[in-house]
Amino acid sequence: MQSYSHRNILDTLQFSKEDLDFIIEKSRVMQTLHETGEAFGILKGKLLASLFFEASTRTRLSFEAAMERLGGRLVSTVGFQFSSISKGETLYDTMKMIEAYADIAVIRHPVEGSSRIAAGAVSIPVINAGDGAGQHPTQALLDLYTIISEKGKIEGLNIAFIGDLKYGRTIHSLINLLRHYPVHLYLISPEELRLPEGYKKNLSGFPMTWEETTDIKTFWDADVAYVTRIQEERFPDHREYEKLKDIYKVNKELVLASKKDTTILHPLPRVNELSTDVDDLPNAAYFRQAKYGVVVRMALLCMSLGVPFGGTR
Repeated sequence: MQSYSHRNILDTLQFSKEDLDFIIEKSRVMQTLHETGEAFGILKGKLLASLFFEASTRTRLSFEAAMERLGGRLVSTVGFQFSSISKGETLYDTMKMIEAYADIAVIRHPVEGSSRIAAGAVSIPVINAGDGAGQHPTQALLDLYTIISEKGKIEGLNIAFIGDLKYGRTIHSLINLLRHYPVHLYLISPEELRLPEGYKKNLSGFPMTWEETTDIKTFWDADVAYVTRIQEERFPDHREYEKLKDIYKVNKELVLASKKDTTILHPLPRVNELSTDVDDLPNAAYFRQAKYGVVVRMALLCMSLGVPFGGTR
């Protein structure tokens, strides 16, 4: 198996199929080490800077839990108001200071491309935890790991994306990874929230196939359904959000009407698009998805830092 060369994790386009195979395998190894208690101490003496300038619960706590479970430590800031950026400090200067404090940084920022600016400022590894409506690469990697773990494979699956395909960075990121596999996508959204053309162009020449539709019942043809909320904070016109916010709702009735054992994923948080009456179904995997996220991020932290685990790198 190849060695892994990505210190920074900024964009899903940086990964080849071989990279993804390697990450999936190392995440499996990390899951075993975590379950047996052997993961603790792998990053002893390492310090993570957790920089979240945009709201987050799952991603922030997932990274921080991952670092703690590896025996590392962390420093953190949450929100612009609690950082020197609120005083006019540039992101570049902030990162130069972080470089003096920490061994690795995870950053979420509302401006698309900000993680690349951050990485360009420092010599320590930088991981993009979400930049505006752009990319969320570690979410995509954990989503890929979840699909493989839940379904036992990725090849040949029909995967439906439901909701806000225009602003949903988790969707943008996961589609960039899935293009490497022979899967078929159903892109289910209102016309106003279709997948941007730039992401469609990135699919050319890859084994993935896809089709667009507005019909929620296409869900019934999917092996995996990835549901997302309408991204209120990304809309330039709030009236447009109000018009579209409740356009789709996945509930128990819809799920049970499917002839397939459709695995339900959601990056969370949810609003009205995914009913709580789905939660007790065995194919509702979104809370397991969050759990997989910790072990995947444990593996990625070690890989970015160049710290071996579970055998050779």
